Amino acid sequence: MDPLALTRRSLAGLGLGGAAAAASASGMLAQAGPSGAGAQPGALAVTPTSHAGLGPRLTLHAIDNAHGTPGAGLVCDLSIRAGDVYRPIKTVTTQANGRPDEPLLVDDALKPGRYELLLHVEAYFAALNVTLPSPNFLGLVPIRFQIRDARQRYHLPVLFTPWGYSYYRGS
Repeated sequence: MDPLALTRRSLAGLGLGGAAAAASASGMLAQAGPSGAGAQPGALAVTPTSHAGLGPRLTLHAIDNAHGTPGAGLVCDLSIRAGDVYRPIKTVTTQANGRPDEPLLVDDALKPGRYELLLHVEAYFAALNVTLPSPNFLGLVPIRFQIRDARQRYHLPVLFTPWGYSYYRGS
């Protein structure tokens, strides 16, 4: 078996599952070494830029799972809950890397509270000339979250398609 062609299915076929499969896969890949002389790491193997020394902030990374690319050009409206309504703070558009030019909120602008990030998913896919059903399944996607400690850094990765989305608090 080619150790670089490991999949969950091939490991299950060997009777390996869960943690055993992960340990076996990482061990086999470590033994395999680079795929050739002068091999460069892929985009996902590059270490992220350090955020050490940065103050409190809220950042966003939009990932278009339908195309497997950063969500470049996605319009997002950020609001904070005030009483029974969400009060708009700012509107941003993601750049080629799927991130806005600057953090959504930084330092003193980051306050404890309930927030909503409204993603303009239908307009994003329409701008890419993706054939969508009429009416489309997702148009505007609200992502609601809470900031409790304004001294921390919050990162919001959002993965989306025309039919679904997920998000989590990243690092």
